[in-house]
Amino acid sequence: MRIVIMGPPGVGKGTQSHQIVRDKGVTHISTGDILRIAIRRGTELGKKVQKVMNAGDLVSDELMMELIKHRLSEDDVKTGWLLDGFPRTAMQAAGLAELLDDIDQKVDMVLVISAPAEEIVRRLAGRITCRVCNEVMNLVGLGNETPKFCPFCGNAEDESRHKPALYQRADDTEETIRHRLEVFRKKTLPAAWILEEHYPLAEIDGMGTVEEVGKRIADVLE
Repeated sequence: MRIVIMGPPGVGKGTQSHQIVRDKGVTHISTGDILRIAIRRGTELGKKVQKVMNAGDLVSDELMMELIKHRLSEDDVKTGWLLDGFPRTAMQAAGLAELLDDIDQKVDMVLVISAPAEEIVRRLAGRITCRVCNEVMNLVGLGNETPKFCPFCGNAEDESRHKPALYQRADDTEETIRHRLEVFRKKTLPAAWILEEHYPLAEIDGMGTVEEVGKRIADVLE
C-alpha cells in the first residue's frame, strides 16, 4: 500500500503515521526527518534549510523533488510506503504524480487530516522535540513541566552538543505557528486537490483522542 498523509502542522500526522506504519507494514518516509538530518549535519544546505524552517516557510520545490525521487528508489520502500510531509505545494503534487507515473507506481489513498486553527496553536505551543531521537511530543500529555528525560529514547542530554535533549523548536512559537498555518492554507491545501485529480482522497477529522482519529483512518484504509 502507498499512502500520502497531509494536514496542517500539529494536527497529528506524525502520531497517526507511526500507527499506519505498524498496521500496514509500510515504510515511513518523512521529509521533515530528512531535512532535520541535513540541519544536524551542519552542511551549507542544512544551514539554508534551518533558516527557512525557523521562519515557518517551505524549502524549494526543486530540492524536495530531488529528495523524494532518491528516497522512492531505495530498496526498503518497494513493499509500500507512507509519505508524510510531502507534497507541500501544487507544483510538488504535480511533480509527484508525474514521478510516480514514470516509475510505474500510484498512491492508493491520500489522507488529509484537519483541525481548527486555535486547536493547532494550543497543541504546537506546548510541543517539544528531542535532539537525540528527533521524536516530537506535547506537554499536554506530559504534565505542566518539561520532563528531564525523553520518554522515547530515555536521554536527558545530547552529548554531542552538550545540550538538554528536550527543547522547543524555534518554529513552535505562536507567531510562527500562525504563519505556518497560513502557509498551509495557501500552498499545501491546493496540493491535496491536485492529488485528488489522480488518486482517491479522504478528509479525516483530526479532533478527539489519538485512538478516535486512528479509527477513522483505519476505516478509510480498509
